[in-house]
Amino acid sequence: MRSVSVHKNIDWITILIYFLLVFAGWINIYSASLPAVTTSIFDLDQIYGRQLMFIFATLPIIVLVLAIDAKFYEKYALIFYVIGLLSILGLFVFGKSVKGQTNWYAIGGFGIQPSEFVKTTTALLLAKYLSDNQEHLATLKEQLTALCIIALPTLLILKHDTGSAMLFVSLIFVLYREGLPSWYLWTGFISCVLFISSLIIKPLIIIAVIALIVILHFYMNKSIQRNPFIYIGITLVMSVFVLSIDYVYDEVLEPHQKDRINVLIGEDVNMQAEGYNLNQSIIAIGSGGWTGTGFLEGTQTKGGFVPEQHTDYIFTTVGEEWGFTGASIVILLFLCLFYRLIYLTEKQKKRFNRVYGYCVICFLFIHFAFNLSMLIGLFPTIGVPLPFFSYGGSSLISFTILLFIFLKLDANKINEW
Repeated sequence: MRSVSVHKNIDWITILIYFLLVFAGWINIYSASLPAVTTSIFDLDQIYGRQLMFIFATLPIIVLVLAIDAKFYEKYALIFYVIGLLSILGLFVFGKSVKGQTNWYAIGGFGIQPSEFVKTTTALLLAKYLSDNQEHLATLKEQLTALCIIALPTLLILKHDTGSAMLFVSLIFVLYREGLPSWYLWTGFISCVLFISSLIIKPLIIIAVIALIVILHFYMNKSIQRNPFIYIGITLVMSVFVLSIDYVYDEVLEPHQKDRINVLIGEDVNMQAEGYNLNQSIIAIGSGGWTGTGFLEGTQTKGGFVPEQHTDYIFTTVGEEWGFTGASIVILLFLCLFYRLIYLTEKQKKRFNRVYGYCVICFLFIHFAFNLSMLIGLFPTIGVPLPFFSYGGSSLISFTILLFIFLKLDANKINEW
C-alpha cells in the first residue's frame, strides 16, 4: 500500500463543476424569489437567504465526508440502508403533509425529506452487495436480491412521493452494467411503451399489433430453436397488461397523476388548471430568446407566473433571463459533470467504488433529464429537483453527500493498489 494523502488526489475538476452549479443555482433562486422590497442576502425569512444557509451548511459536511475513512462507507453500508428504510417508515407516524404528500419531517422551522438521503444509502448497499458477489448477477437469486435492494425503498417511498420513487428504478442500469440480463431492460421499456400507447390507442388494436409482431418473430427466426408455448405465453401476458391499463388509470392513479399524464399525451386540459405549470414554463423559457432578458429582468419570473419556480422549475429562470446561451452553458456544465464522473468511475479498480460511482451518475442524470423534460412537456410533472440547482436543503445536502462520498472513494483508490 502506498502511503499517500488522499486529499492530494481529490478530483478538483469535479469539485469546481459542483461549486459552479451551486453558485449558478443560488443566483437563479435569488432572482426567482426576490421580494419587492430588497433585503439582505442573508435574510433567513427569504428563500434565497435560507438557500445560502444550506450552501454554507454543506461545507462542514463536505469536510466530514472527505475526512472519514473510505472503508467506513462500505463496512457499514447495511446499517445505513436499514436506517434509511426506518426513516421512510417513520413518515407513516411522524410525517408532515405538504401539498398532499406526507414525505417530510418538520424540525423547527425546516423540513427534512428522508427519501433524498435514502438514495445514498441504497447506492451504498447495492455497491456492497455487488462487490461481494463475484458471479456478476449470473443466477436468479442474485438478480432478485439486487432488485429487492432497489425495490424496498422504492415501494416505501411510493406511498409518500411517486416522483422520488420512480427515480430509484434508474439503478437497473447499474445492474445491467454489472451483468443483469438485457431482457429486464426490454421488459421495462416495452411496458412503458404499452402503457402510454394504451392511453392513446384502443387496446384491441394494440393487442392485434402485438400478436402480429410475435407471429412475425416466430416465423422469421427459423435458425433458432423456438418454443411456440413461450410465444403464446408472452402474447397473453402482454395482452392482459394492455387490458389492465384502463383499470389502473381509472381506479388506481390519483386525479393529479392522471392530469399530468393527460398533459403529456396531449389530451384536452385546462391551461388555467392542470396545464398551467407547463404552459407558463414554456412561455418563460421561450421569452428568453438567444441572450435572455437580463438578470432580474424576466417578466415571467418577476411576475410570479411560474409556480414553484425556485424549486422544480428553476431552469425556467435560466431560460428567461439568460436565454439560449445561458441555458446551454448550464446544460454543458451538467454534461461535463456526467462525463467526468463516468471517466472517474471507469478508472476504479475496486468494484464497490465502480458500482457506487454508477449509482451516483444514474441518480444525478435521471434528475437532470426528468427535470428538463418536465419543463418542455416531454415528461409529466412529478416534482423532481435539478441537482445542486433547485432550492431545498434536503436536496442540496443529500446530493452533496452522494457526490462527495464517491470523490472520497476515488481519492482513496491510490491507497488500494
